[in-house]
Amino acid sequence: MQDIAGGGRREVYPIGQYLPLYGAHNASKRVAEQLAWGEPIKKRVWQQVVKEKIRQQARVLEEKGQMEAAKALYVCRGEVKSGDTTNREAHAARLYFTALLGRDFSRDDNVPVNAALNYGYAVLLSMVNREVVSRGYLTQCGICHRNEYNQFNFSCDLMEPFRPIVDRLAFDYAQELFDQEVRHLLGDLGSRVMAYKGGSYRLHSVVSLFVQDCLAALGKNLAASEIEGFEQV
Repeated sequence: MQDIAGGGRREVYPIGQYLPLYGAHNASKRVAEQLAWGEPIKKRVWQQVVKEKIRQQARVLEEKGQMEAAKALYVCRGEVKSGDTTNREAHAARLYFTALLGRDFSRDDNVPVNAALNYGYAVLLSMVNREVVSRGYLTQCGICHRNEYNQFNFSCDLMEPFRPIVDRLAFDYAQELFDQEVRHLLGDLGSRVMAYKGGSYRLHSVVSLFVQDCLAALGKNLAASEIEGFEQV
């Protein structure tokens, strides 16, 4: 794995995966489309991604009884503009992690909960990578993330709303110990059940459908506002 600095914190990303070089028969066409996406549509899609991420964070806080902090996040969500030009995502993250894990918590701390977060985020990122590549798109070319040292900018964009699923598990199971049981729990992340589009789906299916909606919106085949959110069961 590899440490990459971004957004004021260091995160761990995989440096090797079993992914096809060309995940779709028309990959060349898809890459050309991706490179032609305009800034306005990328900003609108990013706005929806951030709003869904903040909503998921608020739902986790509600579950943990942090009602005032959750209300503050809902207010923050309503302030997200196209492209998140006022950086409500970062503001929400500060409120969220302080409420969830304490004022003294830092993502740079060498503690079990951070090990669990890094591990779970890597598993989640691999799921999104697979969906992006299978549709013929590049993981490197993001709609918001543009770190020249990050090979997974686009996947990092699309995984954001799913991070609170990992946060919830890390909070529940890894505050004291990051052991084989926790790794197994996080490794099986894709099997967790979510409520989505009027039904119940495994997380790997929800990720697939969410990525599909984002790609449709970026291709202007779906309104960005119609990208659907999900609920943890």
